[in-house]
Amino acid sequence: MRWRYIGKITGVLVVSFGLTMLLSLLTGLYYQDGSPPALTKAMGITLLAGLGLYLACRKTKADHIRPREGMAIVATGWTAASFFGALPFYFDAGGAFGSFTHALFESASGISTTGASIVADIEGLPQGLLLWRSLIQWLGGMGIIVLGIAILPFLGIGGMQLYKAEVPSPVPDKLKPRIQDTAKILWQVYLLLTVGEVVLLMAGKMPFFEALNHAFTTLPTGGFSVKNSSIAHYNSVYIDGVIALFMFLAGINFTLHYLMLRGKPLVFWKDSEFRFYLWMVILLTAAVTANVYQTVYDEIGSALRYSVFQVAAIITTTGYATADYEKWPAMAQLIIFFGMFIGASAGSTGGGMKCLRIMVAFKYCFRELFTLIHPRSVSRIKVADQAVSDDVVRAVMGFLALYIGLFLINSILLAACGVDFVTALSAVASALGNIGPGFGLVGPAENYAQIPVAGKWLLVWCMLLGRLELFTVMVFLMPEFWRK
Repeated sequence: MRWRYIGKITGVLVVSFGLTMLLSLLTGLYYQDGSPPALTKAMGITLLAGLGLYLACRKTKADHIRPREGMAIVATGWTAASFFGALPFYFDAGGAFGSFTHALFESASGISTTGASIVADIEGLPQGLLLWRSLIQWLGGMGIIVLGIAILPFLGIGGMQLYKAEVPSPVPDKLKPRIQDTAKILWQVYLLLTVGEVVLLMAGKMPFFEALNHAFTTLPTGGFSVKNSSIAHYNSVYIDGVIALFMFLAGINFTLHYLMLRGKPLVFWKDSEFRFYLWMVILLTAAVTANVYQTVYDEIGSALRYSVFQVAAIITTTGYATADYEKWPAMAQLIIFFGMFIGASAGSTGGGMKCLRIMVAFKYCFRELFTLIHPRSVSRIKVADQAVSDDVVRAVMGFLALYIGLFLINSILLAACGVDFVTALSAVASALGNIGPGFGLVGPAENYAQIPVAGKWLLVWCMLLGRLELFTVMVFLMPEFWRK
């Protein structure tokens, strides 16, 4: 492990991250909202820390990045982003966050695109900090390492190791021979969808600042809003529809978006994972709609409207709210809860287990049942008519087992902090899946302020675990990782 080389790259990433604070600083200056002192101080500390780390390690050279070093760079980069991203909140003169724990929780929630918040009066925050909350979600959605690969040429040396360690997919797609080109394409598609959502939201009479913030938090499936009551504030069928559409699009593998823009409109339907994702959303929406119709909503149109939005928000792990689903019948609540584990497509900005892994797990179970009936048969698991290697199947099954195990262990630990049963289960499920709202004390009409301090740190850990797909973080706990 060449720690000085890791420090060199991490230092550049921290400097780049610090420069992104400039947009929020200019916003604060424009609105004269009182946030510039906090943002200036945070930006200065971040730039100095990153520059100091780079200068201390700048003489270190290497011709490639080893797999373990790639994982170390990703883990340290995201940890550093969570820490430095908390500084504008911590230095806020308004005192909305109160402690560094609260500031770090908000930052980690933003960077990991979880969308869980401890702020009671979001509308009382200055515009500079509101934009910073949204911007860190947008940066975290596609990934700060992928951004670094795209804009920092020297990271191209061994960049595939960083890409594989960060991109949320069982099998990362490489669109171009050079990994820098792949990273640039992903960010270009991401930016195009963001601009498209801003335009459509403004067409629905949403002010530019609010449209920009919501686009910044929809495409990364983050869910931070500039309104206390989230999207329910607008009470608009049009805005609900636009945001639901872009949540759904954000949950699709971004490789498919790129291929579609290249003139292959049928690429979506030809993809088996997309079909699985689409049918999952349709079936869960239909089930929730049937359950809330005439029990919560008297009109089928209203039942469908709120069901579509909440199912999309949970499946894609965005976490926006237009309704308090804790007031829905038990069946609808259970569907919402189990939806927290499913997640969107691999290669999307969504969290959770991912549809591709669930597909492989279902096919694996079917193959085992088939083998019991036909013990001499030889069968292979296929996805999109392509055989899935045993290594990928083992990785998928290992991921799912680890995901459930970590969910159970962390739920017990959160309950040990004094949190009730329902809140503990849903808060950990929400944090691991990078969703945001849960049930109980962390329901869609509540926030995470009531969680004990130790519980907040535990959930920060869970958020980063979920965003980096477990293995990139958990591997640091293996003694073998540190051996030569």
